[in-house]
Amino acid sequence: MGTDRGPRTDRRPGWERRAALTRRSVLGVGGITLLVGCAAEAGKLISPVQAKPAGHIASKTSHPTTGTAGHDTTGLATAGKPVFYLDAGPKAIALTIDDGPDASYTPQVLRLLARYQVTAMFSMIGIEVGKLPGVARDVADAGHVIANHTWQHVNLGVLSPSAAVSEMDQATEAIQNATGIAPSRFRAPYGVWSRTVLQRCAETGMTPIDWSVDPRDWARPGVSSIVRDIMRTTRSGSIILEHDGGGNRSETVAALKIVIPRLLDAGYHFVAPG
Repeated sequence: MGTDRGPRTDRRPGWERRAALTRRSVLGVGGITLLVGCAAEAGKLISPVQAKPAGHIASKTSHPTTGTAGHDTTGLATAGKPVFYLDAGPKAIALTIDDGPDASYTPQVLRLLARYQVTAMFSMIGIEVGKLPGVARDVADAGHVIANHTWQHVNLGVLSPSAAVSEMDQATEAIQNATGIAPSRFRAPYGVWSRTVLQRCAETGMTPIDWSVDPRDWARPGVSSIVRDIMRTTRSGSIILEHDGGGNRSETVAALKIVIPRLLDAGYHFVAPG
């Protein structure tokens, strides 16, 4: 599920809004006190504000997506930092599909991607893979990338280090059992990263992948809203967040039927992030 629940008038970068909104909406009752307390236990929580990608600074001018001066657009996670943007050349973008597999919506998305010959990253929840291993295999067999999205889709920032690692490792095992392939990418639920999580990614060879375009499709804002947000905010290097699991995703599928050909017509091409 996405986490950008703020007002649409908020012009802060998406990763900055997510950090503040994750503290407010995901942690809920515990508030900042809980965040700080659990961060100490979980190996120092790294919010997306702190975890901007490190490495080559592509430009000192405003980033075309966020308007943040000097924001790094590297496509590789260096020094244990998540990837927010690609560095794969002009008009390269990534489509990422979270929270599946789902018996209804994942096959619909697969058929759409096949129609337009688009490769995507599917961030899968381990417990759902265990229920639908055949659907997970279909995704892998179609040539798409499967990312580890934890076992139960919990906020790793409030877990102990051992519990966070267990969430990651159980999902890896489920994905490998279903597809025969160990995931090489990881996406943290709610975009919440900790030192423990990033360290485990490094130990297991998984690139930590975040996102830079969030149309909030999980909230079912309407097909036109999803389409408008994606088309307005997507630029070269964007990593687009969508969902095929976690609820009714008919709006997501309908929106993708519109935005994929529009983005292709605009000269964009899709690559797997990381």
